[in-house]
Amino acid sequence: MRIATNVFEAAAFHKSVKVACRCGHIAYFQAHGLWWLFQRRRWSDEFKDMSERFYCSLCLVRHQRKVRPTVIKASQEAATLTLPMPDEREWKQALSRFRS
Repeated sequence: MRIATNVFEAAAFHKSVKVACRCGHIAYFQAHGLWWLFQRRRWSDEFKDMSERFYCSLCLVRHQRKVRPTVIKASQEAATLTLPMPDEREWKQALSRFRS
């Protein structure tokens, strides 16, 4: 069984990325687009480092506070949020580096 520790691995294993807040709000990101966003901005795509890049939108609206997520991990659930996908050439090069 393969366990993803970062967004790239989640995308390579065809999983989504679950981001959950303590208020109960959950979002499932399509991993390929999320990886591409983090890659372009040169951010770490490790799940343990990603919480500094997310805030709960419901907590921000309801309480005017930026609340960081409590859970970020790979998931089998269908993605509810999609971001622009990487160029096919870029994705294949990254997969090639991953496999070697």
